[in-house]
Amino acid sequence: MSKHYDYIVVGAGSAGCVLAGRLSEDPSVQVLLLEAGPPDTSVWLHLPIGYGKTMWSTKYNWCLHTDPDPNMNGRRIYWPRGKTLGGSSAINGLIYIRGQRQDYDHWAELGNTGWSYDDVLPYFIKSETNELGATPHHGDSGPLRVSNIHHKHELIEAFLSGAQEIGVPRTTDFNGEDQEGAGYYQLTTHKGLRCSTATAYLRPARKRSNLTIISNARATGLIMDGTRAAGVNYLVGNTRQSAQLNPNGEVLLSAGAIYSPQLLQLSGIGPASLLQERGIPVVADIPGVGENLQDHLQIRLGFECTKPITTNDALNSLWGKFNMGLQWLTRREGPLAIGINQGGCFMRALPSESPTPDIQFHVATLSADMAGGKVHPYSGFTFSVCQLRPESRGHVRIKSTDPLETPEIQPNYLDTDLDRRTTVAGVKAARAIAQTEAMRPYVKREVKPGPQAESDEDLLEFARDTGATIFHPSGTCRMGPDGDAMAVLDPQLRVRGVQGLRVIDASSMPTLISGNTNAPVVMMAEKVVDLMREERRQ
Repeated sequence: MSKHYDYIVVGAGSAGCVLAGRLSEDPSVQVLLLEAGPPDTSVWLHLPIGYGKTMWSTKYNWCLHTDPDPNMNGRRIYWPRGKTLGGSSAINGLIYIRGQRQDYDHWAELGNTGWSYDDVLPYFIKSETNELGATPHHGDSGPLRVSNIHHKHELIEAFLSGAQEIGVPRTTDFNGEDQEGAGYYQLTTHKGLRCSTATAYLRPARKRSNLTIISNARATGLIMDGTRAAGVNYLVGNTRQSAQLNPNGEVLLSAGAIYSPQLLQLSGIGPASLLQERGIPVVADIPGVGENLQDHLQIRLGFECTKPITTNDALNSLWGKFNMGLQWLTRREGPLAIGINQGGCFMRALPSESPTPDIQFHVATLSADMAGGKVHPYSGFTFSVCQLRPESRGHVRIKSTDPLETPEIQPNYLDTDLDRRTTVAGVKAARAIAQTEAMRPYVKREVKPGPQAESDEDLLEFARDTGATIFHPSGTCRMGPDGDAMAVLDPQLRVRGVQGLRVIDASSMPTLISGNTNAPVVMMAEKVVDLMREERRQ
């Protein structure tokens, strides 16, 4: 007989570790956390610069690819996703961004009661210990460590000055009252090490007798009792196992924007037409499951630097590598402690159409053919720019009843006129900064897209040929109010028409927030734990 649990959490990522850590604080409940990947034991999962290693690790990364996207000249685009305790928070670029006040107010305007900025701010504050200290916008006693970048890099300083030349003010806090500005990013690090959600929330909870963690456990579907979730089937190696819920228990899907909708569809919860085509009995006809896929498309401009001051130079030299290691060992500083992107900005590419920033820059003091790839042999740096609130929508749909088969992933990038115009304007903004008086002494040449790309049509074609994910897929199980036929979840993140089942991860977002998604997902999990506790008290 399998053990019974009050909560079964599927996926130990940015949300799942928060859920398991917080829910197990109550000794009266039994919590099971299932993670498809292995434990987070590799040193590369804890060194911030390990991002370059785990980007391609099939052990710790799902290494997904989209289906051919007709808007991207038929390319299949690489989508890395975390597969270990901590999920994508264990392999991401570490950047701590919440988004804009208007993002969450828009969620509330869509009918998602309780998700306005004023509603969610307390949970951002609760989740963090921020180096900025306790302020009206930040916390100093939460599990997630958020640190400043202390060493100022010559190239980043030039970028910030160049941004000021084109009218973007300098800022010290992208997560304060106003996001707009140029500055150094804060990172989810502490004393030179990554602070994933596994480190922040799971490590303190491991000793609790009411928390069971099973790694290398691939969920294959839900156990349904009519329209009530009763448990989860999963594989450990080739062995089929199951976990059962206690009466009134809940399954909490936190498998991410790809695998949460896949698990629902495999379990008969989703668009009836799709399920019937795949020969799956329909438990709940919810047409929005797997639809509404959104992502930030990044366009990377590469430059050769006039000075040997880039991370390329350090990585291409034995002395440079030794010095990087020495900096980390003696002071917990340097490139090993801060990852890839140090600075950036939020600005308006189309100021007449957007009252708030509509593009984001990530500035890296290195260059490679793609994020996490082998650095170029010359001194190089990268401006990566993305549209913050894309209109384009894609989908995730199972191809068969095989739970181990990757579903169809169609991002449908650049599908709308606004997305195309904003992307082109973003590339132009990056070029404008590179051509400022502050940046000119550092730019030997623009490698990509290069001087041959002059017209808007050229720049759009460059985006189609080279654009890639910046790792923020979301929206495929979105929440919404009663009467919204495409809403998968209610504002408490409960699956509509099904009992004992919630989805809590980036797939729950109705619209993509304006920035990196890790911190918002942590906030969502913190908030839902409070909602669940309140329901249990009633």
